[in-house]
Amino acid sequence: MGMEQVVLLPAIPAAIFVVLALFSPLLPRRGDWLAVVGMAVVVVLALAVAFHFQDFFGHGEFDPSGENARAFEWLNLSNGLFQIDLSTYVDAITVVMLLVVSIVALMVMIYSVGYMRGEARYGWYFGALSFFTASMLLLVTAGNLMVLYFAWEAVGLASFLLIGFYWERRSAAEAAKKAFITTRIGDVGLLIGIILLWREAGTFDIQQIIEFAEGGGFDQRYLTVAMLFLFMGAVGKSAQFPLHVWLPDAMEGPTPVSALIHAATMVVAGVYLVARMLPVFDVVLVARDVVLYTGLITAFMAATMGLVASDIKRVLAYSTVSQLGFMFVALGLGSPTAAMFHLFTHAFFKALLFLGSGSVIHATHQQEIEQLGGLWRKQPLTTWTFVIGSLALAGVIPLAGFWSKDEILHAANHNLPVFVTLAVTAGLTAIYTTRLVLLTFFGEPRNHHAYEHAHESPPIMTLPLLVLAALAAVAGFVIYEGVGQALGFAGGIGQLIFAHEPEVFHFDRDLATFALAVSLGGIGIGLVYWWGTAERATRARGWAPELHALLVNRYYFDDLYQSLINYVVLGAGSVIAVFDKRVVNETGVDGGAQTVGWFGLRLKFLQTGRIPNYALAMAGGIVTLSLVAFYTS
Repeated sequence: MGMEQVVLLPAIPAAIFVVLALFSPLLPRRGDWLAVVGMAVVVVLALAVAFHFQDFFGHGEFDPSGENARAFEWLNLSNGLFQIDLSTYVDAITVVMLLVVSIVALMVMIYSVGYMRGEARYGWYFGALSFFTASMLLLVTAGNLMVLYFAWEAVGLASFLLIGFYWERRSAAEAAKKAFITTRIGDVGLLIGIILLWREAGTFDIQQIIEFAEGGGFDQRYLTVAMLFLFMGAVGKSAQFPLHVWLPDAMEGPTPVSALIHAATMVVAGVYLVARMLPVFDVVLVARDVVLYTGLITAFMAATMGLVASDIKRVLAYSTVSQLGFMFVALGLGSPTAAMFHLFTHAFFKALLFLGSGSVIHATHQQEIEQLGGLWRKQPLTTWTFVIGSLALAGVIPLAGFWSKDEILHAANHNLPVFVTLAVTAGLTAIYTTRLVLLTFFGEPRNHHAYEHAHESPPIMTLPLLVLAALAAVAGFVIYEGVGQALGFAGGIGQLIFAHEPEVFHFDRDLATFALAVSLGGIGIGLVYWWGTAERATRARGWAPELHALLVNRYYFDDLYQSLINYVVLGAGSVIAVFDKRVVNETGVDGGAQTVGWFGLRLKFLQTGRIPNYALAMAGGIVTLSLVAFYTS
């Protein structure tokens, strides 16, 4: 198994999806074992691709020699005028995504065996997970933009199915529709961007488009517009401002789905897309600035909303939106190393946190953190793995989140406003993470019924927590050259993924000290306000009730969008409906038919069957034609 057979990775879960969708009721355990075994095979194959990839380095840089790309013609119209190839492409970005998607998907599937046991649509659930995984693997291995777009839409469909898994609950059905429609707005922009790039470059192949752009083949204004449309797709899929509103509501799906789709895989598709196309974004710096400030606004806004959210999964959802903002900031600053590194570490500790929250919900049947407390006594393993994930999210050394967040701060070091905003956001992250941990696991139980029935999750659920906790603890060390070389690569992650030349990591003691101080300061503030009975936090709400209401209501974006739908979209729809009815249907379609019928009704009386009448009509016609000829000659 090598890079040239990477197409097998999405093919395996796709085949499993077909089997489970058709035959899961006939299979033992509804086929859950088939999905888990299939994903384990995918993990092994992804590791094989990574090992094969590491053999193609010369002088510290990737030297593919053509084996990392495969393509065959699928559609060819007008002798190549419009051609689509089914192609794959493997480089360091692809390898990172393959490892993240496959490992997290395997952990989620193992966890789901315990969490989803007894569900009526148990077999379909694993089939939908396999379909999503196949779509995501196809997306990250796509060699051209049309294959990527096909996989992009398949990921959206899979997300819709999984968010709306409990479709009998109105809230879940509405959340699924909201996610589907909101991301479709971005997807329209993505399709327009792809078409614009193809129109000038004459190809959908990503590497050829990059070469065409770097060679000056595009007009600057044209390319800027194309890349901004392309970025719209990333904004929608990665829940960036102003299309961020769908992700918190997507928590209506099963918790393992939240861990897979909305922490580690689907939502990072936009980050992957921008990272893949970053050489083109570099040609038009205006577009890259849009990436930067969109990410910055998103990171800060989502962190402030996380401070007041009360649902355990929604706190983590806002955290995801904020951390995705960090990744886009890194890309906007021209550092794919920092962005992909944070994507890599974030996948493990955020999946750990979501699965940990699922363990809490499974044990207590409560999601409101203000109804929890004291669970460390009943769920010690869940508690301490959750604490590890939380410290990684907060950016505490030596856990994974510290190293990747430090890299983003290092990339922003030359831009003071951006650096300060990121530092403040990092502090807010530590505050709301501490709040989440304290209210959930420590202090006195606030709902004694939930506390009395709490228990540690079974081994099938705690095993993935332990694996992800270990990865959240050590994954950050891949920044070091020695660790990368020990794994068989040319060096650390900066020597695999870089913008212009390989980056060798150098530990900046001052920056690291500052970043750690920010994280510890945030944790300290969280402890002061939410330790014990959280009296200080309760009093703080009264200091600025308007601000608290603003954050609780998510800056009123949902209300704004609902008003736009009610008064603008539906209003315009009513006007168009009246136009369609009165002008198009009644006047254009029905009116034309009725006019023809009216004339037909009148003209039929000219058909009398009497020769004198016809002779008179002929004579009148001759006279009329003669007069016309006389006056026009």
